[in-house]
Formats: sequence, C-alpha cells, structure tokens
Amino acid sequence: QLQFVESGGGLVQPGGSLTLSCTPSGATLDNNSIGWFRQAPGKEREVVACISHSIDSYVNSVKGRFTISRDDAKNTVFLQMSNLKPEDTAVYYCAVVRKSDLLVYARCVLDDEFKSWGQGTQVAVSS
Repeated sequence: QLQFVESGGGLVQPGGSLTLSCTPSGATLDNNSIGWFRQAPGKEREVVACISHSIDSYVNSVKGRFTISRDDAKNTVFLQMSNLKPEDTAVYYCAVVRKSDLLVYARCVLDDEFKSWGQGTQVAVSS
C-alpha cells in the first residue's frame, strides 16, 4: 500500500495561491487513483479532490479554485490552490481513492485498504 510524502504548504494571505505536491514513498503512482484530503483543527478529515488518468473530481467548496493534476513521469500529484480562504486552513494529505467510484460516479472515496497516512503539509490562510 502506498504511503505519500506531501510538501508545499505554508502561510498565505486570503486570496493567495499555493501548489502542493505529493509523491509515494518507495513506489510509483502506477494505475492508482489519488486524492487530496485535508483535516482542519477539531474537524474530521475530508476529501478535497481526486484524479485518475482520465477524470478528476472536486468537492463543491473548492471547485473553480483548486486544480488537481498528476505527472506520472515525475511520480507526483499536485494540488494548485488559488483564491485561498481562511476555511481552507488545514493539514493536507494524499491517499489512494477507489478507482471505480471516480470513474463511474465522479466521486472521491478513500480506498478501503489505504491506512498509511503521511505527515501531511500544513496550509494556513490568514491575514
């Protein structure tokens, strides 16, 4: 099972932009569908976006502001975030998502076998 290393977080003002990256540790992305998740203080972890080789999907709160992409040659999944809001403040993680849910329903669902969360990368949006 893949475990990811996330990077690119930081402190940014509202309306600013950041690009996050994640890469699997000691493995390749291969045919896996990958999702970005986030966990804000005192809240449960939630999905943000996910991507396969043919489709991507976003939660409503980030549509039009975030873009997920993957570069298999670089073995990396990216999350470009723009027009950031204070409510985007969270630790961001990558994980494997169910390919069938994404391809059939355009839905990001954590893979049942994924249990190895990485350290995540902190995003703080504040003036």
